[in-house]
Amino acid sequence: MTVSIEKNGAVWTVIHSRPQARNAMDPASAEALVAAFNEFNEDASASVAVLWGEGGAFCAGFDLKHAGAMLAEERSLQALDYPADEMSPPLHVRGSNRAARGPMGPTRMELDKPVIAAIAGPAVAGGFELALWCDVRVMESSAYFGVYCRRWGVPLIDGGTVRLPRIVGMGRAMELILTGRKLPAEEALRIGACEQVVPDGESRRHAEAMAQGIARFPQACMRADRRSVHQQQGLTQREAMRYEWVNGAPVFAAEGAQGAQRFASGMGRHGSFSDT
Repeated sequence: MTVSIEKNGAVWTVIHSRPQARNAMDPASAEALVAAFNEFNEDASASVAVLWGEGGAFCAGFDLKHAGAMLAEERSLQALDYPADEMSPPLHVRGSNRAARGPMGPTRMELDKPVIAAIAGPAVAGGFELALWCDVRVMESSAYFGVYCRRWGVPLIDGGTVRLPRIVGMGRAMELILTGRKLPAEEALRIGACEQVVPDGESRRHAEAMAQGIARFPQACMRADRRSVHQQQGLTQREAMRYEWVNGAPVFAAEGAQGAQRFASGMGRHGSFSDT
């Protein structure tokens, strides 16, 4: 089995294990990742997921041996196509894993809960797209990104041209996409392509510690804020603020009022997170 899940309370670590191929993605692994994240999203006891590649590599992209076979068999590509009806996007669809699958697996899914990428070694080509799908990226100091598929005439078709400009800005994204050059961890941190750089061998531990911290918070509030950040893309400021209010106000009534009462009783003063 190339995908497994290790559970530590509300934090689930989804492990992709094809170390002999530097965790390059094949169709079976893509299906298994979708199934794992569907299970995570539907389980009420799960709050935050960590995505980690076993064996010192996050993901070296889509396995080109399988890509060649897919191109030879046109039906394989058609199975991954978006439906003609734009009102029925193949995102997170309960009970329908295949509809949600992109070439790299979960990259078309819209989860209700956050995912943190723990990145060692290469996260290149489709692996870069998989990392960009995650909410937060924790990179080891020797890890790197790169649109390495530029060399083989393989385009970014799993969110790379969409998510990268939204994360780092148009100019930086364009330069990285056009040149296909290596993006080392320290530069990725500087331009905002990742959020933390940690010593080699430490990405999983740091990502899981971050996940445990997030899992401590009231979850409806955290998920509402996360949802608003995602949904405001493409909206005007007024539309986005209206959505923020409609999205968040019911959660404040359900969770925020209780939190305000705890603060009034003396908890969490001076920015402390230890007793909230």
